[in-house]
Amino acid sequence: MNTTFERDLEAKGYIDEPVDPTIDIVAEIQRLKKEKNAVILAHYYQDAEIQDIADYIGDSLGLSQQAAKTDADMIVFAGVHFMAETAKILSPSKKVLLPDLKAGCSLSDSCPPHLFAKFKEQYPDHLVITYVNCTAELKALSDIVCTSSNAVEIVQSLPADQKIIFGPDKNLGDYVKKKTGRDLVLWNGACMVHEIFSQDKIIDLRSQFPDAKFIAHPECEDHILAQADYVGSTSGMLKYTIENSAQQFIVATESGILHQMQKASPTKTFIPAPPNNVCACNDCPHMKLNTLEKLYNCLYYELPEVDLPTSVIERARKPIERMLEISERFGL
Repeated sequence: MNTTFERDLEAKGYIDEPVDPTIDIVAEIQRLKKEKNAVILAHYYQDAEIQDIADYIGDSLGLSQQAAKTDADMIVFAGVHFMAETAKILSPSKKVLLPDLKAGCSLSDSCPPHLFAKFKEQYPDHLVITYVNCTAELKALSDIVCTSSNAVEIVQSLPADQKIIFGPDKNLGDYVKKKTGRDLVLWNGACMVHEIFSQDKIIDLRSQFPDAKFIAHPECEDHILAQADYVGSTSGMLKYTIENSAQQFIVATESGILHQMQKASPTKTFIPAPPNNVCACNDCPHMKLNTLEKLYNCLYYELPEVDLPTSVIERARKPIERMLEISERFGL
């Protein structure tokens, strides 16, 4: 992240600037959005109040698709830093804002581009597929980007003899290996939220709710996925809970998705899968840095802005566009 830019923002008072408590903050956000021809894109892992004010709510694939086709002049990305970078890569002429520049990603941080470049050099005949949860610099080192919604299909779209490096998420990579039968070379990265689930506690919870379906995100560890009735992306999990006749669901992913699940199926019960530590929770601390107040300030001041060097944008756009082309081919 650009710490110099961040310090400059702090000096100008744009980070955590107090918001007048007498204003209707939701109405003001809507007014500013219309006035500035802005669109708010929010990930499923955001707080409910941010999801409810967004123009589009989705997972990484859906958000990428929306960022690529929006006709807004300004994109406000209620998510984390790599997501705003992806929006800038796909819409370089638009102003892209992130309510809190400190909203990073443990998975993205687990794969520094300079170390991945050295790792890549060990496998010169391998094609590189990177999960979208990574920095723009890492995307620029890739041949194709994927999301949890399309990773399996993207690998299957390649020739059977094509050697592949997959990063940075080892758990998603391992899941893709099992689904496709391909021998992928995996980078050893992971998401802090999806590695905290307790197998023993889930077993206990399932005994308490024997009719509940257990659903999990493929970023979870293999021993958790092995218990699941369904494994899929956040959008896939949401669709499953809508279409499945079960009335109870135990959900192993970030807790923000439960808001959309409950809205879509108000008579059903959604139970967050328990973590392995009593002090832990299923919230992503990075996602939850965004607040309505920061979203308002972001629109008002048009800061913090996420920008990237033109050379990075040009190199990173190609693997993302290749992902979008393959996704369109498979109807994803």
